Amino acid sequence: MDRPPTSNVSVDALTLRFNPATRDVEFAVVRRVTQPYAGRLALPGVTLWEGERLADAAVRAVTRKLGLSLRDQGQLTVFDEPARDPRGATLSALLWAVAEDGDATPGVEWHSFDDVPPLAFDHNQMITVGRPLLVDRLWRNEAFTRALTGPAFPVSTAVAITQSLVGSAPDRGNLNRRLAAITGLRVSDRKVVLGRGRPGSLWEWHDALPTPGTPSLPSQE
Repeated sequence: MDRPPTSNVSVDALTLRFNPATRDVEFAVVRRVTQPYAGRLALPGVTLWEGERLADAAVRAVTRKLGLSLRDQGQLTVFDEPARDPRGATLSALLWAVAEDGDATPGVEWHSFDDVPPLAFDHNQMITVGRPLLVDRLWRNEAFTRALTGPAFPVSTAVAITQSLVGSAPDRGNLNRRLAAITGLRVSDRKVVLGRGRPGSLWEWHDALPTPGTPSLPSQE
């Protein structure tokens, strides 16, 4: 009996950053340069090479398509609709990825989850499905949370990240209790000054603690 044809496997990266200017968690898209959907915005993605790990493919996609390095990445879910790619049956593994700070390749666009443009393939569905999966990981999955917050962050940033992903403002008391319950996270002896207000608490991951004598963070307007 002849063996049926196999599906291709691709990896798409839902690449994120926290933008302190807009106070939003944003994802990156870039216009495709080849068919199908040439000129359309899409998540960065690549075809999986034989023997390649999904995480390595995500790094390759973000590096080649966005020109950025990654802090970390992890798996979200799989899209296996046979007709999702007009070139033929292609299974796609969707990974979350958090980009390092830096300048992206010209043409890369960043959008909030409340401002999703029309995208190629089934990438709009990926955003819709991926958002609640990211919410499930926030403050629960250390790798994802640390990558998104960075080594230290004020409570106001935790509020902004939560609101941007969840879609509504969190209760600050509940959020502070959740932060306090996270292993590896603690309130720093340092303070952060935001605008013209009083110095506020700063949360830090344990292995990111500064050496004694490190000054407070500068004022952030």
